[in-house]
Amino acid sequence: MSEIATTPKPPYYAVIFTSHRNEEDKAYSKMADKMVTLASKQPGFLGVESARESIGITVSYWSDLDAIKNWKINTDHLNAQQKGRDLWYQEFKIRISKVERDYGMDKD
Repeated sequence: MSEIATTPKPPYYAVIFTSHRNEEDKAYSKMADKMVTLASKQPGFLGVESARESIGITVSYWSDLDAIKNWKINTDHLNAQQKGRDLWYQEFKIRISKVERDYGMDKD
């Protein structure tokens, strides 16, 4: 997850997951990798970026709101969400936003 995601021309959607984790890993890394692999197979998934220091931020990109809703209710993802609440996170927040414009070194 160390690369910048390649996304299509906007509009598309970003799900921004910000968290403070507990100290113990308790298989968190393995589950996080599993969720990225599973998400990448979901219809409408466009990419993901993640960084962690004292606050972790993961941004996943999706083609539309229905794709996000379907990912949210995926059975394996629901299991991971519950484990997150019970074991891994002191706090978290999820934000969903529509990307209207993007640019970088290779774009206007």
